[in-house]
Amino acid sequence: MNIISIHFWRNLSLISAVLLLSLLLLASIIALLVFIIRKPIRKYKYKDVAIFERLQKHTSPSRNRVMLFITLLAKHQFLIPANSILIIYFLFINKQSWFSIRIAAIALSSLVLMLLLKILFKRKRPLAPLLKAAKGLSFPSGHAIMAVTFYGVIIYILAHIVNNEWLLYFFSAVLIILMLLIGFSRVYLRVHYVSDVIAGFIIGILWLYISLLVLNRMEKYIKENNRVIFQTSLLKEGFQPPVF
Repeated sequence: MNIISIHFWRNLSLISAVLLLSLLLLASIIALLVFIIRKPIRKYKYKDVAIFERLQKHTSPSRNRVMLFITLLAKHQFLIPANSILIIYFLFINKQSWFSIRIAAIALSSLVLMLLLKILFKRKRPLAPLLKAAKGLSFPSGHAIMAVTFYGVIIYILAHIVNNEWLLYFFSAVLIILMLLIGFSRVYLRVHYVSDVIAGFIIGILWLYISLLVLNRMEKYIKENNRVIFQTSLLKEGFQPPVF
């Protein structure tokens, strides 16, 4: 194994370790906060139920189909191929591997964070879903977390590759509206309480910010480290840089 391969795996291990530690720290902080405030906010659960009752009179077969389509845009059946396509595109076609690293790292870590928090809180889903029951636990909304982190990282990438400012604002606004609609669809379909969705949005935003901050710093560190390694390897092979 050559020196480049060794440092590639070291860098990958470093990124994974730092993200994992950040994820565990955020999950611990969220768990502590929710544990502290869960009793005071239980008295507001009737508001979650009241929202279901208000939405009931606005349901219809056509709206149900629209909400099912919107909710699909944050399901694993859509996100797995969508993430895979983006990773392949930036890795092999666009040749911006760090975008691929961000997409993969944020997608996987968001999934782990969501599952970890659901296991910690074990909140059951609403008892009377509009169409059919959803599997798993309720708090926080996985759709809300995954929507914010997936479409949020797309906004981040667009901010780096789209030169037209108004076009960037347009695409960003469309994606933000889509995130909100995904959250609304979960409440409309009565598979999540409003509090689940709001918590999912907040957690998703926090994790997106933290993970991008960590990955940006890791990119800067690794690129500088690789530059030094490359120069050192050239010197070992007898290459002498020109003197100006």
